[in-house]
Amino acid sequence: MPIARAAARRAVTRLGAVALAGALLAACGSGSSGNSASGTDGGKVTLTVDLFGTFGYKEAGLYKEYEKLHPNITVKESSTENEADYWKALQTRLAGGGGLADVQGIEVGRIASVTQQQADKFEDLNSLGASSLKPDFSAAKWSAATTADGRTLGLGTDIGPEAMCFRSDLLKQAGLPTDRATLAKSWSTWDGYLALGKQYQAKAPAKSYWTDSVASLYSVMNGQQKERYYNASGELIFSSNPAVKTAWDTSVQAAQDGLSAKLAEWTPAWNQAFSSGSFATIACPAWMLGYIKGQAGTTGKGKWDVATLPGGAGNWGGSYLSIPKGSAHAKEAFALIKWLTAKEQQAKLFKKQGSFPSNLGAIDAVKDVTDPYFSDAPIGQIFGTAAEQSPVQVLGVHDNDVNTQITNALGEVERKGVSSATAWSHAEAGVKNALG
Repeated sequence: MPIARAAARRAVTRLGAVALAGALLAACGSGSSGNSASGTDGGKVTLTVDLFGTFGYKEAGLYKEYEKLHPNITVKESSTENEADYWKALQTRLAGGGGLADVQGIEVGRIASVTQQQADKFEDLNSLGASSLKPDFSAAKWSAATTADGRTLGLGTDIGPEAMCFRSDLLKQAGLPTDRATLAKSWSTWDGYLALGKQYQAKAPAKSYWTDSVASLYSVMNGQQKERYYNASGELIFSSNPAVKTAWDTSVQAAQDGLSAKLAEWTPAWNQAFSSGSFATIACPAWMLGYIKGQAGTTGKGKWDVATLPGGAGNWGGSYLSIPKGSAHAKEAFALIKWLTAKEQQAKLFKKQGSFPSNLGAIDAVKDVTDPYFSDAPIGQIFGTAAEQSPVQVLGVHDNDVNTQITNALGEVERKGVSSATAWSHAEAGVKNALG
């Protein structure tokens, strides 16, 4: 999910201090260390799971299924809509040692921070039996959650292979092709995508734009690169990386050409636009499928479709399930996350929610999946091919912090008309301040 996984998986509303305070209060009331509500009662165990966005476990009925298989277990999930708010709240809890859940979600953009800076705050899952699971996961997914000395701090949930989701009804109204193969050929490059956007904008329905925001366009282009903000040596390279510059320039061009609906991601207005027709295309990692279904609802079925992404394969998002030190039920929590990330559950989650598996057996199991909501698009094939071709990305300690500053600056270009050069200087200053 949920920056969307997030993370987005990413999540929805930026509620600022109010949401953060609410998240902290909720955490203090339901955590499993300190004054914990997660306990035992006559052999029964309540496991608390704290996530961000929409991981889909509740929506797909997996918690209920697990509880039927394990009558002594009750699972209680809490979720913060926006990953940035979630991460801030989690840092407060980790520093204080209280209010932590038995299971905490970690977005892929934060996993380097966990393995390199906070390893002492999370259980080594190998001590609970995770080492035997290593062959079940892609090497990149497993290694990203493993410290230099071999401790594994999270089990992989999904990955975020990228595609392009589009509203075929809106394209038809603008006189553009709606066949996914034809569109994929027309926008095989990002220049082709922008050119098609200009054609759409010339005949678009009233108050409808080619794309939702240039921030999402930038993020998905960045997901096509092996090195983005850091190099393999851990050096910060975002300001000199030509790939980042290309993604920035393309996004700025889209804003200046008037192709964007100027919707800030994860806001209520953005959520409503999935059903209102405010935009015709949106770059969509696999986890976005479930998000679109949730926002567009039943009236969106058959209007949405999926095609191959411009410019080649990429990855945006994906998450992990980790167990904080001090969990009163680490053994039971591990059994739960082992089950949630197993082949059968990951395959089921993709079929119901669109979260593309990181479990190798599940990847093979979903290769022929189609989605009736998305006009029977062959999502197993589209996202499976993208997953195979996506680069193994270098993850830095502050990936999400850097990305947030850059997308915030793009918002200035998009919504305030700030020049590219001025906005970029703001991004650089923001990164410097954020990283200290």
